Amino acid sequence: MLNEQTLEKLYSMKLNGMADAFKDQLVQPGIHDLSFEERFAFLVDQLWTWKEDLRMQTLLKNAKLRDNACIEDIDYKVPRGIDKSVILSLSGCDWIRNAQNLIITGPTGVGKTYLSCALANQACRKGYSSFYKRSSRLFQELTISRVDGTYPKLMNKISRTKVLIIDDFLITPMKEKDRKDLLEVIEDRHGLMSTIISTQIPMENWFEAIGDPTISDAVLDRLIHNSHKINLKGESMRKIRSSLTKKTKSGN
Repeated sequence: MLNEQTLEKLYSMKLNGMADAFKDQLVQPGIHDLSFEERFAFLVDQLWTWKEDLRMQTLLKNAKLRDNACIEDIDYKVPRGIDKSVILSLSGCDWIRNAQNLIITGPTGVGKTYLSCALANQACRKGYSSFYKRSSRLFQELTISRVDGTYPKLMNKISRTKVLIIDDFLITPMKEKDRKDLLEVIEDRHGLMSTIISTQIPMENWFEAIGDPTISDAVLDRLIHNSHKINLKGESMRKIRSSLTKKTKSGN
C-alpha cells in the first residue's frame, strides 16, 4: 500500500522516470539486500538515463530532419568522395562546440541531404539542438512570419539552434528580401552556432548566385570562414539503388 501511494505521488509530481525506476526495483530479486544508498543511487542513475533519452527524442523531433539518417548507416562502399576519417572526426561534434560551419556540395542524388541529416542526428544524440530547412521553405516562412507578426520568434529560434541545416542552398534565384533575410540569419549565428549548407551549386558560383555584391561579400565571409568542406561526387545514389533493386527482382 505504501509503495502504491509513493508511486501515485511520483506520477502526480510528473517524476515519471523515477516512478518507473522505482517500479523496476520492486520486482528485482535481491534488491532488498542492498543498502538505502545503493538503491537510491540506482534510482538516480535510471532517472538520469530516462531524462537523457527523453531529451534526445525531443531534440530529434524538433529537428524535423528530412531523412531518417544516422552516421552508422553512411555507405562508404560507393565512391562519392566521403572520407570515413573525416565523418568520424565530425561525429565527435568538436566543430559544433567551436561554432564552425560545414559545407556539403555535389550533384543531385549523391547523398548531400542524407549526410547533413546524419550529422545533425549525431548532434542531437550529443545533446545539441538541430533544425532542418530547405532554403526555399526557410525564406518563405520568414516572409510569412513578417506578415503574421511571428518574425522575431522564428528568428530567435533560428539564431539559437546549435546546428541549422540549409538544404538546396541557392538552387533558385534569390529575391531581394531573401538576400536580406539570409544575411540576418548568417550574421546572428556567426561565431556562435554552426550552420550546415547543402547544395549542388559550386562554391565559386555563390557570389553571383546571391546576386548582390555587398550582401554576397558579407554572407560568404561569415559562412565560408572557418568552415569544413565536403565535396561529393559520382553517380546518383537513387539511380544506383534503383538499378540494384531491378537486378534483384530480375534475379541477375
